[in-house]
Amino acid sequence: MTTDTTTATAALDVQGLDTGYLGTPVVRDLRLRVMPGEVVAMLGPNGAGKTTTLETIAGLIAPMAGTISVLGEDVAGQAAFTLARKGLALVPEGRALFPSLTVREHLRLAGGTSGAREGELLDMLPELRKCLHRKAGLLSGGEQQMLAVGRALVSRPRLLLVDEMSLGLAPVIVERLLPILRRAADELGASVLFVEQHVALALEIADRAYVLTHGRIVLEGTASDLRDRRDLLKASYLGESEVAAPAANGGAVGSVTTHTPQA
Repeated sequence: MTTDTTTATAALDVQGLDTGYLGTPVVRDLRLRVMPGEVVAMLGPNGAGKTTTLETIAGLIAPMAGTISVLGEDVAGQAAFTLARKGLALVPEGRALFPSLTVREHLRLAGGTSGAREGELLDMLPELRKCLHRKAGLLSGGEQQMLAVGRALVSRPRLLLVDEMSLGLAPVIVERLLPILRRAADELGASVLFVEQHVALALEIADRAYVLTHGRIVLEGTASDLRDRRDLLKASYLGESEVAAPAANGGAVGSVTTHTPQA
């Protein structure tokens, strides 16, 4: 996927974001973009601030500083339901399904009564066809994750945020699920920002990626370039100082950019 970033309005533009809990920031001066139809991965070790970032963008946490623009509109601090009406959908880490509702009831709640949308989604996620009348609480972990993603996609979001799709799932299931995000961009026109711990798989479907460590972006680049620079990826998971060293304290290494956090 190639987007002319000089003329296109970003689907998501985050600048100088500070966010956290109870007045204490866990993410500082975060800057990232997702262009229309682009799939962007957010990588990093546990506790880096990835989930906090997604929840802030989605309106579940109020930002402490910075701007969040969705399709050119400043939405920082707007409520989650308001952002949902603007075309933002979040697949949360815990899936947030209703155990007593069936698969079809979840899809109808999210997408209205449009049979065409449901049919389109089931063509993309055929495994859900056999589960339409089963309650979510009786589904396997993989089926529940498919439903969580399907519930988001049936609303035809313009911006899709996905938090840890692979959590608790077998690798073979992850290999089937992650490509759905690529299809969401290519076939539905959604812009996608997703958090993922399976780095190799994430870089197979993403256009670009950011790496967070201790609440700051320390590395960014195209997915193909990051696949070729496993040394920088490994260093980014060890800490900012390790990342900064190969690029002489911050800068470009090919098409990969390292960042030296400011004190």
